[in-house]
Amino acid sequence: MGRRNWVEGLKSRWKLKSAGQVFLILLVFACTGTTVLLIKKPVTGFFIEEGSDRTIFTIAYWILVFPVYNIILLIYGFIFGQFRFFLSYEKKFFAKIFGKK
Repeated sequence: MGRRNWVEGLKSRWKLKSAGQVFLILLVFACTGTTVLLIKKPVTGFFIEEGSDRTIFTIAYWILVFPVYNIILLIYGFIFGQFRFFLSYEKKFFAKIFGKK
């Protein structure tokens, strides 16, 4: 019974039509996170030396990989047929960051 409630909660919160759509959206987030995890070190390693200051690595990560995450999210959203949801999600996300309504 507990499992059903969180799926229904996400379905309601995200205004989705089915539990299957919730699954696809969670799958897109999982694939995107895994992809970013796999590309993080090679991408940042291309721009900074191994053994550099941790602060420089963190800054490079946010500058280089964070924007890539958002693009990958849209790509996986398209592949799994949820592009419209993720485009709307990205618009809301960036509106919150930049303070636009």
